[in-house]
Amino acid sequence: MLVIGIVAVCVVLAVLAFLVPRLSRHPERGTRRTLGAGSRVGGKAPGILGRILSKSFRSSSKAVGRSGSAGRRARGHLPF
Repeated sequence: MLVIGIVAVCVVLAVLAFLVPRLSRHPERGTRRTLGAGSRVGGKAPGILGRILSKSFRSSSKAVGRSGSAGRRARGHLPF
């Protein structure tokens, strides 16, 4: 369920970044801040469980950043 949610957020963010690049930065920052908080909380779990929980949020945060930058980069390649 979490994976489907992250994929949906990435798709929406990429489309938003393509259509309105400047306005897409605020939702991207908010999403990354939320995922960062989840990573910090997950990292407090003991042992290997903490690393696993933290890693899933960290990789999701990277995916959100990549999708936003990909949308803005695609917009930059347009001829107009």
